[in-house]
Amino acid sequence: TLSEEYSLTFEKARENYTLEIPLEDARSEVANYKATLKKIGMVNIESIKEFDRVNERYQFLDHQKSDLLNAQDTLLEIIDEMDEVMKEEFKKTFNQIEKEFETVFRQLFNGGKATLKLTDPDNLLESGVEIIASPPGKKLTTISLLSGGEKTLTAISLLFAILNVRTVPFCLFDEVEAALDEANVDNFGTYLDHYKNKTQFLLITHKKKTMEYAKTLYGITMQESGVSKLVSVKLENK
Repeated sequence: TLSEEYSLTFEKARENYTLEIPLEDARSEVANYKATLKKIGMVNIESIKEFDRVNERYQFLDHQKSDLLNAQDTLLEIIDEMDEVMKEEFKKTFNQIEKEFETVFRQLFNGGKATLKLTDPDNLLESGVEIIASPPGKKLTTISLLSGGEKTLTAISLLFAILNVRTVPFCLFDEVEAALDEANVDNFGTYLDHYKNKTQFLLITHKKKTMEYAKTLYGITMQESGVSKLVSVKLENK
């Protein structure tokens, strides 16, 4: 038994291992140990390698998780900083446009009063903008209660106000003045002169009064059926 189970000879065992408790007690303990080992079952030696492999993978994923959480915190900090910058820039630009809008409105309507109002001043990044306009002879009211022509000219006033605050090199208007009468079209065309040498306008229009303020006219004609032809006319400066 010594040879098969422990690779020991009887003499070697007696020399190296001394029984310090009674023989019967030792046999009882051995029996208990064997019973416990039997309950435990077979030991999987490969599980040590499997643990090392799984633990290495776990450590790698845990490190990746830490990097992602750190990156998330950094991004959230950047977003907060950007939100503050956007709030500051929006408020600054809004105040400039509001002031300019009042001036442009009076010029296009030959009087009256208009202003811009934030629907949620405490939440600038999600707030809407309400347009309050009062053409000459009318009480201050929201733009929804104005006539079609008044709404159009108010919207044009706001657009010009934005262009005055943030000048752009090129702007396209597609029949923006279609709902205006001749007098207001004249006001619209006159105001375009404010942008000489600053902004180039391309106007798509059917209003002859608007065309009087253009430097170059482009039209499409069909002298032959199914054949379109571009016609251009350069107007002399007044």
